[in-house]
Amino acid sequence: MARPKGTATPAAVARLTVRRTLPSVRDVTARVAVLASGAGTNLQALLDDAVVGPWVVLAISDRAGAGALDRARGRSVEAVHIDPGAFGDRAAFDHALVEILRDRAIDLVALAGYMRIVGPELVGAFPDRILNVHPGLLPAFPGTSAVADALAWGVKVTGVTVHLVDEEVDHGPVVFQEAIEVRPDDTRDALEERIHEVEHRLLPSAVRALGEGRLVVEGRIVRVVQAAPR
Repeated sequence: MARPKGTATPAAVARLTVRRTLPSVRDVTARVAVLASGAGTNLQALLDDAVVGPWVVLAISDRAGAGALDRARGRSVEAVHIDPGAFGDRAAFDHALVEILRDRAIDLVALAGYMRIVGPELVGAFPDRILNVHPGLLPAFPGTSAVADALAWGVKVTGVTVHLVDEEVDHGPVVFQEAIEVRPDDTRDALEERIHEVEHRLLPSAVRALGEGRLVVEGRIVRVVQAAPR
């Protein structure tokens, strides 16, 4: 019986959930979709990565004028705008999003400055295969105002978290974190600039590790290994 269009093969799912050994990282052909709402600098970091860049086959934004879409088109990557206003509720929007991802046979999803809450249908369609980059050291300062919140609280250290996505906001298991000093004279713009520099390193590393089957998830603990486990 033929496999339905857009449905991941069992082997592909097994690879990404680290249940088999990859013969070589050169054999990896993960198909990555990036969801972004803004300028797309994290998308650019993914596109510029020597390993991850060729994997990126789709960029989706909820904003028609998002710079991320222009960055994708500039690299001949399919760019799709999905207007949330065209759907009756969030569930309908998420269903349409999942249909697009399945139609393109996407293996994993990266949220790169995507400002919408991810619904349960999307999480269920890609379990342990969605990564999000957050401008704070979770569980501190979740949500969309993490940088401003860190400055308002007067913390001495903030940072960047890349985590797997579950059905709660900024809650899934942590893959990578890196601390960033908050300087006494920091403005939001100055702190955000240093945060972006770290995001642009950590997100490609996390996507590569997931695509190569090197993430081992045990409850809330994620181990990043040098080779895909057996």
